[in-house]
Amino acid sequence: MRAIVTVMGIDKKGIIAKVSSCLSENNINILDINQTIMQDLFTMVMLVDVSEAENKFAVISDKLSAIGEELGVEVKIQHEEIFRSMHRI
Repeated sequence: MRAIVTVMGIDKKGIIAKVSSCLSENNINILDINQTIMQDLFTMVMLVDVSEAENKFAVISDKLSAIGEELGVEVKIQHEEIFRSMHRI
């Protein structure tokens, strides 16, 4: 099972480290990552494999949201199918 992690906000040190550490601690593998900084706006999209995750999806979502609050950015995780459905043109 795959999911999409999105991060948006003002750039600061430690965003990638904290998000990827949380994923690793929950046995989630990063399959692909794309990040961009436009002036001071940070955006990142990660494709992750959650098939061997140590916690339920809702728990992981809450942990990532808490990291986002701590860093002052928005961090979300969505199942890949939901993400694709929401972004069809």
